[in-house]
Amino acid sequence: LGRQPVMAGSCLLLGLPTLLCALAPSFELLLFWRALQGLCIPGLTAVAVAYLGDHLPPSALGRAVGGWIAANVAGGLSGRVFGGLISDSLGWRMSFIVFAGLTLASGIGLLLTLPRDQPSSVGGWQQAYRAMIAHLYDRQLRYAYLLAGTLFFGFLGIFTYLPYYLNAPPFQLPPSIVALAYISYLAGVIVSPWAGSLSARYPRQRLIALGLLIAMSGIALTLIPNLPVIALGLWTLCTGMFIAQSIAPALVNQLAQQAKGAASALYLVAYYIGGTLGGVIPGLAWQMAGWVGVTLMCLGALGLALFATTRLAK
Repeated sequence: LGRQPVMAGSCLLLGLPTLLCALAPSFELLLFWRALQGLCIPGLTAVAVAYLGDHLPPSALGRAVGGWIAANVAGGLSGRVFGGLISDSLGWRMSFIVFAGLTLASGIGLLLTLPRDQPSSVGGWQQAYRAMIAHLYDRQLRYAYLLAGTLFFGFLGIFTYLPYYLNAPPFQLPPSIVALAYISYLAGVIVSPWAGSLSARYPRQRLIALGLLIAMSGIALTLIPNLPVIALGLWTLCTGMFIAQSIAPALVNQLAQQAKGAASALYLVAYYIGGTLGGVIPGLAWQMAGWVGVTLMCLGALGLALFATTRLAK
């Protein structure tokens, strides 16, 4: 089919379950349509980096992927903000209707404006699965997938259990104030294009390692029970995380000698598996050792990501 029709088609298909969420008569059906949304999204997210890799020279790829990551961060943050505003004034169903319209408009825009690529003359499901198996046998790509999972584990673990930390003594902050902590995501909008540009001049593995060290220092700062220092730690964590995340997908595209779309898809699988586990497993550390336990577990995850990055440099 080619990458452009898959991306545009995914956006157009995504609009349907998004609209149906607004019409859901029960919570169970709402969950079903939300799950269907999740099945539509990878057609865009898993293909976009491979599409950029096909159409851009290596010197421009890092900057383009950084811009893609920055747009993702800005979209995710603004979606939460405007979704909340729409829900407060017009109801939660209207927020889904608005986002369905935006999604459909995006799909049409991709279909009409994005240059088409030539579909592969060979292949199929069997070849795609063989390519994925081959990627899993590639030592360098395995380390890249380990990096993806542990990176998101550490990041999401902190932000999942942060509200419990700030709601408890000595802070006892209300939810409306705790929610302001997520503004630190804006660091991703700022640093992602910059990091992507740097990746054209410096080794990507070293920049990822630098980002991980910055993120780890940010997590360590949150151990100091002082709100301005915690805020600084969160911004530092987001800065480091998005430096690494804006470069790693381009590195995967560089490492994959063939079937780059399959390599990017596996990266996203590892990334979201890590995020899923990062939303659950640190809860055990919270129960046993509170915020110190959560931070130590997340620091350990980023330490493992740093190890994977050093192996990528071999």
